Amino acid sequence: MSVKGLRVGFAITGSHCTLNEIMVEVKKLVDGGAEVFPIISGAVKTMDTRFGTAEHWKQRLEELTGRSPMSSIVDAEPVGPQKLFDVIVVAPCTGNTIAKFANAITDTPVLMACKAHLRNSRPVVLAVSTNDGLGLNAKNIGVLLTAKNVYMVPFGQDSPESKANSLVAHMDLIIDTIVAAMEGKQLQPVLREHMPK
Repeated sequence: MSVKGLRVGFAITGSHCTLNEIMVEVKKLVDGGAEVFPIISGAVKTMDTRFGTAEHWKQRLEELTGRSPMSSIVDAEPVGPQKLFDVIVVAPCTGNTIAKFANAITDTPVLMACKAHLRNSRPVVLAVSTNDGLGLNAKNIGVLLTAKNVYMVPFGQDSPESKANSLVAHMDLIIDTIVAAMEGKQLQPVLREHMPK
């Protein structure tokens, strides 16, 4: 199976240091024939950081996908009733988003899109990027690893010596994870060594 023809909701949350890498994966999806619909969190919508301005990232997404990002809860609510997507990807998926998703909190456009999408028993793919994945968020990742229709992009410790609790997904495995998720399978192995770039 390929991603050609898939309608992919691609949700981006505020792990700003990974956004350049994420744009590469968005482009791969578009180049592979997927229809990509961007969704951004409030942090991505409003925060200017040393990794780029909010406006830069919004423009980049529009250039890649040809679509303006969904950026409010109101924008995201129709995802479920209208069955807008075949799959939703959250990449990067911050610790904040992980914690809220695992505890059924729906207070951002990304979380609303995921909740609305899951009501149709369709797959949600998460690509973690959090400094507390093996800390306070470990329990939430555990909840999501066992949740129905939720799939994880394989991940590992990106800096075990200096940030022992930090986990980052192998973003280059997003497409492989989508393909597996569309078949109802979790891409394996989930835990993989993550060498810093």
